[in-house]
Amino acid sequence: MSRRRAAFVSCLTLALGGCLVGPDFKPPAPPDVDAYRTPESPAQKAESDTDAAQRIALGQRIPAQWWALFHSSRLDETLRQAIAASYTLAAAKATLAQVQEAVVEARAALYPQVDLGASARRSTAGAGLGTENLFSVGPSVSYSIDAFGGTRRHIEQAAALAENQRYQLVAAYLTLTGGSVTQAITIASTNLQIATVEDLIKNDQKNFDLTKHAFDAGKVAQSDVLTAEAQLAGDRTQLAPLHQQLSVARHALSVLAGRAPGQWTPPDFDIDELTLPEDVPVSLPSELVHQRPDILASEALLHADSAAIGVATAQLYPSITLSASLGLATQTLASLVRSASRAWDAGAGVDAPLYHGDALRAQRRAAVDAYDAQLATYRQTILLAFGQVADSLSALEHDAELVSVSRRSVDIASRSLAVQRSSYAAGKTSALQLIVAENTYSSARLGYVRAIGQRLSDTAQLFVALGGGWWNDADLAPCPPARPDCTPLP
Repeated sequence: MSRRRAAFVSCLTLALGGCLVGPDFKPPAPPDVDAYRTPESPAQKAESDTDAAQRIALGQRIPAQWWALFHSSRLDETLRQAIAASYTLAAAKATLAQVQEAVVEARAALYPQVDLGASARRSTAGAGLGTENLFSVGPSVSYSIDAFGGTRRHIEQAAALAENQRYQLVAAYLTLTGGSVTQAITIASTNLQIATVEDLIKNDQKNFDLTKHAFDAGKVAQSDVLTAEAQLAGDRTQLAPLHQQLSVARHALSVLAGRAPGQWTPPDFDIDELTLPEDVPVSLPSELVHQRPDILASEALLHADSAAIGVATAQLYPSITLSASLGLATQTLASLVRSASRAWDAGAGVDAPLYHGDALRAQRRAAVDAYDAQLATYRQTILLAFGQVADSLSALEHDAELVSVSRRSVDIASRSLAVQRSSYAAGKTSALQLIVAENTYSSARLGYVRAIGQRLSDTAQLFVALGGGWWNDADLAPCPPARPDCTPLP
């Protein structure tokens, strides 16, 4: 064997053995946190027998369709329609399919590239020497040996970016479902507020009629009539903003459901058909980092940046390319198929970087810096997630207290108003005292109604902050995200 051939075989053997440069990615360890808040305190129970209590069930499983915990069939149907018709989800699914094809494209670099070429040329050798034709056809093969793992790291990077897009799809799903539930609760709460204000207006009308009757009888001054009329007019001004709020919520829910507001009207949800979940499942902090789609998407980007370090490192080493071709070449088409016109060629090439003005090393240093930046972003994403869950847990505690206090305030204001009405009818109190009692009752009743709606909304926001249980949906999570060996992408 010639020295040149021996060198070629040795180079090929080394290249085929190959090595994988760059760091092997390992997900960062979850933070050493066992509680969302300090000190950890259970949700307070409402003191009134008429108000439901909530209990935090730490570590319990969150269902994939978490909105079913509100036990509303109309809400379930609305969510099914929204998920099926969402253009946002359709766009996210198409984008995911696109980046998955990029993984297939990247993997193609591991295989030989085979092409078929054909050419026809006519040329002259010089003045007076005449012209000649050259016809050629045949296949060619080229193969870039991934000696140092640059191609494999590029595939790893593409797969991580595809995984990031999959979690972007999950995030879009969570935003859609969370927004739909929130708008449904807003519709129910606003309907109750409108009904409450309409009842208050009826009471205002009774007060106005009462003072008008007393004025006609000469028992009160005209100022009492004007005061009662002002109260009636003031409460009527609350209806227009509430109707606008209801319209906005309906339109928003229509859009989330993939329908134009002029084509479809969402159900008129009633607050009584939404059951407040008594046992609220809450994931442990150590589990949350494997469940929130924004955390997982950030981790996937961290993985991609880690692979990018390997890609940049491989640029510092030689690249080896094998090539071969077999073809037919002749000066006439008629003789193109003869065996005498056959020609073949084979070879190997090595490109080794010698001097690039430190550009290649700068690229690798920049890749390391990008990884460090993404690592900080990943950790900050986890902190923000913990903060959102802590805020939601605190909100539920305060909501329970607010509902209880508001309920007692309504009871007291109602009894006070009844006393003032009787006293005013007997001529023992002024119209101003009656109006003050009416205002107090109106504020208390509206505050109680809003507190009920806020409690439902904050419960929904807690489920969204926890990730919404998507990992329990076989269509969204082909394998459990807590498994480090799970490979969800093909």
